[in-house]
Amino acid sequence: MHKKRKKIHFKRYIGCFLIILFTTTGFSAFSQKTSQDSTVIKKSKVVHSPRKATIYSTVMPGLGQIYNHKYWKVPIIYGGFATLGYFINFNNEVYTTYKRAYSDIIDNDPFTNSYLDLNINKAFFLPDKRTQFTEKLRRAKDDWRRNRDLVVISTAIFYAANIIDASVDGNFFNFDIGDDLTMNWAPGPILCMNKKIIGIQCRFTF
Repeated sequence: MHKKRKKIHFKRYIGCFLIILFTTTGFSAFSQKTSQDSTVIKKSKVVHSPRKATIYSTVMPGLGQIYNHKYWKVPIIYGGFATLGYFINFNNEVYTTYKRAYSDIIDNDPFTNSYLDLNINKAFFLPDKRTQFTEKLRRAKDDWRRNRDLVVISTAIFYAANIIDASVDGNFFNFDIGDDLTMNWAPGPILCMNKKIIGIQCRFTF
């Protein structure tokens, strides 16, 4: 009888120990899960680089504007380059024509007479007008060469402006321009002729 009671008590101790062990391990696992679930994963913020925008537009005009999300500027840039390229080619062709004509008229070779194909007054082809005609060809040649060179310089300036624009937009990419533009009227002191008087102050907030 005494041995049976000991066995019953021993079974109870074992049962209590298992219950305590189960509950403690369960709560610890629950607490670990809770702590893991409560961990907030922070995403790294992508930093906009003005240096990259500058390099991109230097390598390929318009690429920096795309990097700055200024997509509407890309057609303007390529339209500007296309227009300038057209005028460079046009001025160069006319300059080449007058250069060849001037070279033909001063070499005294009767077989080189491309100046006769020019759309000008035929009176200039007369012998007494030859010196005046030669001077006109020289001036025309120089004028068209100057026009071509000016357009080339304008193209270089436009290219530099494309790089500067990408750099400026890159620096102001994260600049917060708020829509809160208010004007407040308030009474306040105003300095007039070294004397303080009461007036109305206007304050702009932007």
